[in-house]
Amino acid sequence: MRKGREQVKPEKIKMVEDLASMFNKYPVIGVLDLYKTPASALQKIKMGLKDKALIKIAKKSTILFALEKANKQALKEYIKGYPALLFSNEDPFRLYSSIIKQNVSASAKPGDIPKEDIEVKAGPTDLPPGPAISTLTKVKIPAKVVGGNISIIKDKVVCKAGEPVSVDLSSVLQMLKLEPMEVGLNVTVLEEKGTIYNKDQLFVDEVKLLNDIQLAVQNAFNLSMNANIPTKQTIGFMLVKAQMEAKALESEVNAKSSEEKKEEPKVEEAKSEEISKEETEEKEKS
Repeated sequence: MRKGREQVKPEKIKMVEDLASMFNKYPVIGVLDLYKTPASALQKIKMGLKDKALIKIAKKSTILFALEKANKQALKEYIKGYPALLFSNEDPFRLYSSIIKQNVSASAKPGDIPKEDIEVKAGPTDLPPGPAISTLTKVKIPAKVVGGNISIIKDKVVCKAGEPVSVDLSSVLQMLKLEPMEVGLNVTVLEEKGTIYNKDQLFVDEVKLLNDIQLAVQNAFNLSMNANIPTKQTIGFMLVKAQMEAKALESEVNAKSSEEKKEEPKVEEAKSEEISKEETEEKEKS
């Protein structure tokens, strides 16, 4: 081991020691896979996360040595592809929510699969007349020379969602300075105090969560009102409801009382008519 250690470059040894120190310093550690992540996009994402996380890139062997030195062997199985490390003091779930919001646009490389249709819009370009027209025509983009430059004649969907980008199309899109792809950090796992979370566990649909909370509040409110269980949030509404029901009952009682009073004279009148009729009949008999 000593002989092997002597052959290792000093800068690599220092890198291992620095990473091991960071593993022990930060409570949250992330393992990233930077496969197909352009350097320009990575720089933008790092700037967006500078107040929340620190990203370190190192060779796979260096990372593995550092994990072993810091007694973080549980993370070794996740060091795959083009690994990088992320260090943070943030809560893992809040951190992941911030990470997925940092996606940036990027060029389309051969083999990339877009999530949405890639469309080239009609209009002028900065391309001078020449071989560029043939290149555009090759991927079925209608173009012609207008005012000394090449113009796209009409909108054209050049790649459907879910289909791979061809080599020729990738070249054309770069020539047109279009960045149709969306690139973000591919988080393999985040670890906090020995607990490892994968991306499926970390993802929280904030819109759905908010809707669920609103629905739960509404259901609780309805239960309180319908079961007559007063709470701080519903007591005011319950008093208003009781007052409205009392007024409605009062109006109903008053209306019924008025009808009864109207019916009483009719009964008395009917009785008087019956008595008068009986008296008349008796007089006729006598």
